[in-house]
Amino acid sequence: MEKTILTQLVNSRKAKRSISKLDISQKSQILNSIAEKLLQQTELIIMENKRDLDRMDPGDSKYDRLKLTELRIKDLAASIQSVSELEEPTGKLLSSKSLPNGLLIEKKSVALGVVAVIYESRPNVTIDVAVLCIQSGNVCLLRGGSDAWYSNSILVQIIRDALTENGADPNIVQLLPTERELVTELLHAVKYVDIIIPRGSQGLIDFVRENAKVPVIETGAGVCHTYVDKTADIDLAAKVVANAKISRPSVCNALDSILIDEEVLGPFVEKLAPYFSEADVEVLADAKSFIKWNEIKYPLLEKANEEDFGREFLDFICSMKVVNGIEEALDHIAHHSSKHSECIISKDSENIKNFMESVDAAAVYSNASTRFTDGGEFGLGAEIGISTQKLHARGPFALEKLVTEKWFVTGEGQIR
Repeated sequence: MEKTILTQLVNSRKAKRSISKLDISQKSQILNSIAEKLLQQTELIIMENKRDLDRMDPGDSKYDRLKLTELRIKDLAASIQSVSELEEPTGKLLSSKSLPNGLLIEKKSVALGVVAVIYESRPNVTIDVAVLCIQSGNVCLLRGGSDAWYSNSILVQIIRDALTENGADPNIVQLLPTERELVTELLHAVKYVDIIIPRGSQGLIDFVRENAKVPVIETGAGVCHTYVDKTADIDLAAKVVANAKISRPSVCNALDSILIDEEVLGPFVEKLAPYFSEADVEVLADAKSFIKWNEIKYPLLEKANEEDFGREFLDFICSMKVVNGIEEALDHIAHHSSKHSECIISKDSENIKNFMESVDAAAVYSNASTRFTDGGEFGLGAEIGISTQKLHARGPFALEKLVTEKWFVTGEGQIR
């Protein structure tokens, strides 16, 4: 018998009517119930997550993204509670006017409807997407990767239990099977799905964009640069670069490439090396920076190829290039950036202003780590992903952007 997700698609459409009847207090109650259940079932979640981890090589860069610990589950619960306290984004009166003929024309924010998210081995995305959709009045279809099947299954079961116990339709949140042949059915489900959001590798994003008939909102891969200007505080620069690369290299806001002004190359490499050495960061260096790293006998050093620039590593690896001034840095970023997050370390206010206004990215930084590009860190509670496109949403794609507009026209028998 041919496999299909038609029943789940039909159920999502029915659930759309159900969630529209929930008020903000009911939705917040559901979210708090999910948070409580996560904490209560931490041991079971970790056990199911281990079933996924046991199938993956610990050396795989996806391993850290897949792993759930007691601390990470506590952080997820806290994130859910933060979302439950956010202002409801739907039902807002955006404009209102009365026409000469007596018609009242109002525009209000409404939920997108049925939101499908296709993602890889990130079980935290399961929670983030589900709670953001519930709080914004959307139904969600979750298509995670096969690597995280057991983790996602237990998390979605907890969410559905919370929905049921609070008198809501459990089909507000559904986990889709991972068979590849069913992805096309989802991408073509224009009758049932309002928007599809791919979150993961550039290959996944490209596939969805090229094959979907349903409208797509992209959350792009992160190729993040930090440019160290000749006026930079070198101690500060080394600390910021180290944090951006080392704190969690498997995420999209981690640093991938360092651009260093030629005038401060030597001092910067000497300051950065201890941080990188302690974390075993491999450096792919251009010709000029290779000489400096080699002089201090840095062990994890290779010569960079052209394709190492503009590459998202998602691991303890970064590329490094020497530039002669800010304009050369800006040219390099313009050519290689994925328009996610870019940073300048500088004391020169004019250079900072030039960089911040010139760089085309969802988030630009001066003297701070790119690791802050995150829905929670930006005060948005959680995120579905980081949008690198310019239509509808850009940057952390969170609660406030899970809406569209609807016109309400009230009359008293007017005809045209």
